[in-house]
Amino acid sequence: MHNSDQVGLTVGQRIKLHRERAGKTRAVLGGLVGRSAEWVKAVETGRLLPPRLTMLNQLAKALKVEVWTIIDTEQPTTQALGPGHAYLPAVREALNRWPIASAGQPEPLEHMRARLATAWRARHAAPDHRTVIGNLLPALIRDAQTAIKAYAGREQREAHAILADVMGLSQMFVAHQPAGDLVWRVVDRAILAAQESENPIALAGAIWFAGQAHRDAGDWDTATAITLDALHILRPQVPDASDELLAMWGALHAEVGLTAARAGEAGRAWHYLDIASGVARKLPADFYQKWTSFSRVIMDPHAVTVEVELRKGGHALRAAEKVNPDAIPSRPRRARHLIEVARSHHLRRDEQSVVGTLTQAYETAPETIRYNVHARAIVSDMLDGTAAQRRRVSDLAARVGLLV
Repeated sequence: MHNSDQVGLTVGQRIKLHRERAGKTRAVLGGLVGRSAEWVKAVETGRLLPPRLTMLNQLAKALKVEVWTIIDTEQPTTQALGPGHAYLPAVREALNRWPIASAGQPEPLEHMRARLATAWRARHAAPDHRTVIGNLLPALIRDAQTAIKAYAGREQREAHAILADVMGLSQMFVAHQPAGDLVWRVVDRAILAAQESENPIALAGAIWFAGQAHRDAGDWDTATAITLDALHILRPQVPDASDELLAMWGALHAEVGLTAARAGEAGRAWHYLDIASGVARKLPADFYQKWTSFSRVIMDPHAVTVEVELRKGGHALRAAEKVNPDAIPSRPRRARHLIEVARSHHLRRDEQSVVGTLTQAYETAPETIRYNVHARAIVSDMLDGTAAQRRRVSDLAARVGLLV
């Protein structure tokens, strides 16, 4: 988001502004990103060129701000975010068109549930999952929004739960695209629909998605607060919870842990991940929650992510040895795990393994890596490196859309 007090400032001046607002000395900020106080001073005063995107992300994390408030631009660039998907305009139009009154006979709720289930299966099974769900979403959004106007009583509450589910799928489509306004519209609409549904699973899912959005925006305090609020609301229902509700209970704990890891809070991260692991062990071995991927099989990949967020590349790679990526049922989630492994290699500066693992992620689900901020930042960083680095990564860069 563009701030008026940053107009005309250089990247270094923006870093200084946010550092002083955060009450951090140059020595403290440098220590958080593995650099000296003199290095920070040199960046702030312009004696050094602005850092590469990977380091800018680390600085933003240390300062608890969005990276876009440091970069000298009003909007995220397509170098870091994926380009807008071909179906983004149609999804945007559907989200913008809210029915004012009931328009004829609504579709039966069981039909909508079946269509939504088909969309979620496609989302997990298709390598081009954004294209598949982008094609399905406009009609699902329109029909779900129409249903809550047409039905009443119990059926209307069920329609609200369906709409919250559709909004979750919509968030997965619009995330990491140049459509930040849509992300927050979808988040708000999902929470309102879930509250109207009076369905605890729908509410837990909407809060989980909201937490993801706040974490990606760098607002870790809000991400944690709303997730803990949801856990407080769900707690009385846990003793008699269904597998689906129990999975959401575990997923929300995992979310707190992952957010803590991104904030550099190791003890808190592992505390909540341990609780989530205990919940996962109570679920059937083949259970896989469609929104969050929460399951027994996902806990080891979560451990890899925690280590990566804590900047412990060697620990992350040792954790990755416990993971069989092929055991992850969802292709996008499998590709995302491989990206986390690539991030681990990147921390160790093992460029050959970085490229090999990202290539494997691309072959698993191309539309995951094309819109993954971390993967694109790593590839972009290597493109800015030596001639040898550029040659090593050029084919992959072209495939993910960083070279045209």
